[in-house]
Amino acid sequence: MLCSAMASSFPAIAAAAHLRPSVARMPRSGVGPRVPFLCEVVRSSLSARKPLYLTPNRVLCSAKPRGPFSETRAHEASRNDAVPLSSKEESRSAAAQKLKIGFYFATWWALNVVFNIYNKKVLNAFPYPWLTSTLSLAAGSLIMLAFWAARVTEPPKTDLGFWKSLIPVAVAHTIGHVAATVSMSKVAVSFTHIIKSGEPAFTVLVSRFLLGEAFPLSVYLSLLPIIGGCALSALTELNFNITGFMGAMISNLAFVFRNIFSKRGMTGKSVSGMNYYACLSLLSLVILTPFAIAVEGPKVWAAGWQKAITEIGPHFVWWVVAQSVFYHLYNQVSYMSLDEISPLTFSVGNTMKRISVIVSSIIIFRTPIQPVNALGAGIAILGTFLYSQVTRALLLE
Repeated sequence: MLCSAMASSFPAIAAAAHLRPSVARMPRSGVGPRVPFLCEVVRSSLSARKPLYLTPNRVLCSAKPRGPFSETRAHEASRNDAVPLSSKEESRSAAAQKLKIGFYFATWWALNVVFNIYNKKVLNAFPYPWLTSTLSLAAGSLIMLAFWAARVTEPPKTDLGFWKSLIPVAVAHTIGHVAATVSMSKVAVSFTHIIKSGEPAFTVLVSRFLLGEAFPLSVYLSLLPIIGGCALSALTELNFNITGFMGAMISNLAFVFRNIFSKRGMTGKSVSGMNYYACLSLLSLVILTPFAIAVEGPKVWAAGWQKAITEIGPHFVWWVVAQSVFYHLYNQVSYMSLDEISPLTFSVGNTMKRISVIVSSIIIFRTPIQPVNALGAGIAILGTFLYSQVTRALLLE
């Protein structure tokens, strides 16, 4: 006879219980073998998350079933039971992934453009980059603390070791952030980003001379247009400022070390994406605040704030809020996109982001630019793209 029906968690087997009376009334042969009893399924051995299938019981019960009924047993789904995706489903999945990446890139670029515009507006009226940098980190920290408190996103599970590993990353991030803001307070946004497009050159040089890594000749050759284009833009910049130039260069160097420290110290950590950048912002804010007070100070800030309000009006407050919030948002989206794509794709996206920022800032602020200066910018950006392609080709070999 058939075994008793399983619990309600297994509806496919429970449905077979209705057959039990009919099976019991079937005639039996005195010498023929009885229909074997089904083996009991231990409830604790089955995973609640996997579906159950009914298959012929040819292993545990050797006797053949009598009549039109066949014995069945429950088993858990495994990867071998997965139904392969059809080509249409695979193409649909690939298209959805491309659409998702495209959305990330478009959002990232748009947020970055908006941040740079409002950041430059604030710095033109309120030339205190240390406080401006601090407010950007403070806004991001408050946003993420609110998200964690409201459970919009799950708070990260961190320990003391995580925060110790994050300290050098946060120091480099703080230096790079402040240096870039100082640069944009002294020169045009377009010029800062042209110089910052030379970051791959710093990556290779630091890796070669400080870390001892070797690179093929093609990598070094791809750096020539980057270095040449940045140099040409710097020499032909109409409003060149040494502080602005050095700020962009220091920012490049700091972000290279940030990436190195992040790879070495944070590999294997469970925190990533949005939460990783939130923790980085919190620690950077703690590091930056005392230095901002020491370098500029509340008295200078109060006088500068009053002057900006007098000249600009209440719109200035909106500019400060916008540049602070959009700074966090564009960085948050960039870290989220890095979880979805390869670093090389991210590098290409970063190059395109710089193009959008340079072009939009020239149009909005009506930045005067000479043809030879534009040529230098184009060469530098092209070199950045070539560098990413050379690196990609080396990884594929």
